Amino acid sequence: MKKYISRFHYITQDMPQRSHTQQVEIACSAGANWIQYRCMTKSDNELVAEIDQIAAICDDWGATLIITNHYHLLDKVDAQGVHIEDQPADFSTIREAIGEDKTLGASATNLAGLLKTQHSGVVDYCVLGPFAHTETRPNNFPLLGYDGYRQLEKAPIEIPVIATGGIQLQDVELLLKTGIYGIAISSAINRSIDPAGMVKEFYRKMY
Repeated sequence: MKKYISRFHYITQDMPQRSHTQQVEIACSAGANWIQYRCMTKSDNELVAEIDQIAAICDDWGATLIITNHYHLLDKVDAQGVHIEDQPADFSTIREAIGEDKTLGASATNLAGLLKTQHSGVVDYCVLGPFAHTETRPNNFPLLGYDGYRQLEKAPIEIPVIATGGIQLQDVELLLKTGIYGIAISSAINRSIDPAGMVKEFYRKMY
């Protein structure tokens, strides 16, 4: 069953000046309809409490809520799916655990990883990156740049591919001319002096 996948993914991050709940309130009120909650610093009980708050906001605005990695919490919270960052993950086992109704996203850092994810047959979309340097999720993977995403046009890609990693407003137009389906944004919005305005600007570029 094909699921709806937004072309614009907003990702929360740990910030000293703004909670995840506050980030989601700002993003949803500005029009974001796909929220990925990403928090790796809290206990399960703390996560559930915060996800409950965020789910209520998403329900109010009609936004899809995806949680990062913690798929074991899906039966405890009102979220529509999970995004798994661990590339060697057993996606078939995760799909069996979460059921067919939940959305399952995955991450890849190159074309081979993307094709492997697609070949699993159980993942609904794949986030491919990093496009450029990012502080949101520091890593040593090679930066893909525009050329990395242009390779998608030459490959048998059927799964929606979401570009991520250091994407700025001025990058969107050229990225959309490559083989991607959409983009995922975190720091460019969260660290903006006007995060709500930045969400709207990304939407204008996207649509």
